[in-house]
Amino acid sequence: MTRPDPSPSSFRPPLQHRFSAAHLAVRGFTQRGWPRSWRDHDLKRHYDVVIIGGGLHGLATAYYLAANHGITNVAVLDKGYMGGGGSGRNTAILRSNYLTPEGVRFYDRSLKLYEGLANELNYNVMFSRQGHLTLAHNDSALRTMRWRAEVNKVQGVDSEVIDPRQVKELVPHLDTSTDTRYPILGALYHPPGGTIRHDAVVWGYARAADHLGVQIHQHTEVTGIDVDNGRVTGVRTHRGDISAGTVINCTAGWSTTISEMAGVFMPVTTSPLQAAVTEPVKPFLHTVVVSGTLHVYVSQTDRGELVFGASVDPFTSYSTRGSLAFAEGLAGNVLRLMPALSGMRLLRQWAGLCDMTPDYSPIMGTTPVEGFLVDVGWGTYGFKAGPVAGEAMAECVATGKMPEIIADFGLDRFASGRLVGEKGAAAVGH
Repeated sequence: MTRPDPSPSSFRPPLQHRFSAAHLAVRGFTQRGWPRSWRDHDLKRHYDVVIIGGGLHGLATAYYLAANHGITNVAVLDKGYMGGGGSGRNTAILRSNYLTPEGVRFYDRSLKLYEGLANELNYNVMFSRQGHLTLAHNDSALRTMRWRAEVNKVQGVDSEVIDPRQVKELVPHLDTSTDTRYPILGALYHPPGGTIRHDAVVWGYARAADHLGVQIHQHTEVTGIDVDNGRVTGVRTHRGDISAGTVINCTAGWSTTISEMAGVFMPVTTSPLQAAVTEPVKPFLHTVVVSGTLHVYVSQTDRGELVFGASVDPFTSYSTRGSLAFAEGLAGNVLRLMPALSGMRLLRQWAGLCDMTPDYSPIMGTTPVEGFLVDVGWGTYGFKAGPVAGEAMAECVATGKMPEIIADFGLDRFASGRLVGEKGAAAVGH
């Protein structure tokens, strides 16, 4: 099989789709005549690989299968639209300052892929390197920050603990006085951290995967997975049945439901994670700010909106509706950090679904059913991992071997007790 050309120039539109400034102005207002970023297809009866879930993880896996391994007979299935799940409901914060060596290596690879993603896909994903502050409000939290900083440094990741004076220099609007209920004693500062446009990342991967021959099927719900003698043989959808030698579960929220169709049971619970955004104001916050003690994180978009989030709701549910209790608690905690924001208005709030594992680390790779792979259990931090997860899962499919970078995240770790505890850096550590 001839490997497709994944170079950025290969993703440029053909000559007939390149427009003059006048054409761009006209088409921008009329929205007529633009080429589609990805195409619609009839569902084939056979694919080499079927990926369930058309979010960032599923699309990245499809892209790297085609770009890195020449595997193009691939179908991405989603019961909704591309990026309509967790990929479009997160706060788009990127970082790699995790707690365990396994986690740090993994997320640092993802961050490096993100940094070069616009060039690789020839698509503006709006990456903004702002720096990332994790605040410490007590001695215990400060010890954890120092621990994380040392683990990061050993892995070659730029992180350091800074004092309240340095925190104030980075974010003047933070209340760093000592007469507050939650004084800021210091912070873990991670300069490479930042934000990215989540929709643009999804669209970029989808466009590039489509260009390389991957078929994207929106509004195609999987209703069953066929297994024969311990090996996956295909999937059933409301549009028809498909035979496939490899099926990958890249869903969030419904990851357990999909895996159970193949007879694979996973220790995962699903909880809502809420977020909110304010009216736009003149940019003043140039660093991502996180407080694990107050369960809040905040960043500012290029449009001037403040994006807030908190920890997952304290109950399991599939609801994606916001709640007044969340808005009240969030507003109170944000004002403890930055009292000057008291006059700002919330514009909207929403929720996404988070699949939480017992050790707060993902489940990746093979399962007891041959040919059925999983890339699930991402909790509150799946968006950060999209590129490296897709790259590693593609390698796993193409080579038949677990890549070293995800070897510690296998499903079998729960039976053997080899857990990868990331709660100290992942519970609210956006």
